[in-house]
Amino acid sequence: MKLFNKNEVTFSVVLILIYVFGESAMQRISEKTGIEFLAEMIFCIILSLIILLFIRRNSLSQYLGLKKPEIPTSKMLFYIPLLLIGGTSAFFGLGMKYSLTGTIFHTVMMIGVGFLEEVIFRGFLFRGIAKQNTARAVVISSVTFGIGHFVNLLNGYDLLENILQVIYAIAVGFMLVFIFLRTHSIIPCIVFHGFNNNMTAFATGNFLINKFGEKNAEIITTSIMLIITIAYLIYIIRLPKKDLLPEEK
Repeated sequence: MKLFNKNEVTFSVVLILIYVFGESAMQRISEKTGIEFLAEMIFCIILSLIILLFIRRNSLSQYLGLKKPEIPTSKMLFYIPLLLIGGTSAFFGLGMKYSLTGTIFHTVMMIGVGFLEEVIFRGFLFRGIAKQNTARAVVISSVTFGIGHFVNLLNGYDLLENILQVIYAIAVGFMLVFIFLRTHSIIPCIVFHGFNNNMTAFATGNFLINKFGEKNAEIITTSIMLIITIAYLIYIIRLPKKDLLPEEK
């Protein structure tokens, strides 16, 4: 709590480093043990519980947006664009990529990832920077969120695939931070994040892969998701500019 009170941005950076390098290390452990996603799942659960305990003990739920959205879902188009983004990859092929155990561990892990990344990037980091400048907080939290995905290069991702992932993640970062600004809640962001990431366990993309090859299929799928993301972002930005910051602590 001392570090948080002294400098929220530094506190956020520490959390980001713990999360990013912790997840990367856990992936290697899972690979060595041969049990898919077990170590990553345990790490996400433990870190999520620690952060939740910290939030509860310091009464930070309202401050971080862990509450019901303050505007009707109809104003946010019932969040249908978020479902479209998350479901795009599944539209081109569905199947189980992992074993039943691996799928269960992956699902639990991604729920934790959705919570952790939203609380860290849209919560702690955004709020810390926004105390000085809201526009800067929007840009830095979104771009940092996207760039953080470059860590996947350490996990064997193809360079082009990773670059596409980073571009898409930056766009998603902007979209989610504006959802936070408009609704004063990161609950929709957490739900979308977990859903979007979990689709990777079921979306095979076989239809596109068979027609265009794996790399081209990735480009097509990412491009579609990027277009929907940008369109929804524009819509959210054009909503009435009222109370653009969640209430202060």
